[in-house]
Amino acid sequence: MLMRSLKILVTMLCALGVFAVTAQAQPFTLEPLPYASDALEPYIDKMTMEIHHGMHHQAYVNNLNAQVKNFPELEGMSLESLMARISTFNAAVRNNGGGHYNHDLFWKIMAPAGQGGEPSAELLKAITGAFGSLEEMKKQFNQAAAARFGSGWAWVIVTAEKKLAVTSTANQDNPLMDVAEVKGTPILGVDVWEHAYYLSYQNRRGAYLNFWWDVVNWNEVNRRFAEALQ
Repeated sequence: MLMRSLKILVTMLCALGVFAVTAQAQPFTLEPLPYASDALEPYIDKMTMEIHHGMHHQAYVNNLNAQVKNFPELEGMSLESLMARISTFNAAVRNNGGGHYNHDLFWKIMAPAGQGGEPSAELLKAITGAFGSLEEMKKQFNQAAAARFGSGWAWVIVTAEKKLAVTSTANQDNPLMDVAEVKGTPILGVDVWEHAYYLSYQNRRGAYLNFWWDVVNWNEVNRRFAEALQ
């Protein structure tokens, strides 16, 4: 029974691309989580983090690397550069490249509760100017995330005019992509695919979004905001 269960699990992981092996270069890699897999509990549970990072994100990386045989220029290309010309690639690169970029940002803009700091004075000034208050920004962000039908993301971005804005994208798209309806540099993003929250919250996306703010890493958001202004 145990061996049969293991075989089923391996088959599922292969289908996801977790164990994909290719002879080509592997220019894209999955970084370890910046904290323990249980560090975000009770807001995001350990099993969700292990599956989300170790299986889903790993599959995006593997599948993106598998496209190097079709697009040799991927080797040596940064994710940001890839997003800027995503329309010149196929759907596999768009979906998996976006998935890799989005999740890499997602892990880094979270931290254990109480360790994420606060918005910097500069960021808070920009938030107040764009939304009126931090609470209003959170409200608009949560509304964008809740209204995203099916799978996708919600974002706070710095626009070309160096202003803050809230937007959302479908699937694994993001505002850095040249195909994005609203373009900008993401400084904050939340994953609203069901696998990001279903084990703890089931279909209660709103509850997930409300609790998610307790694990936002404002120190990293502050850094990304300052970088985006340069």
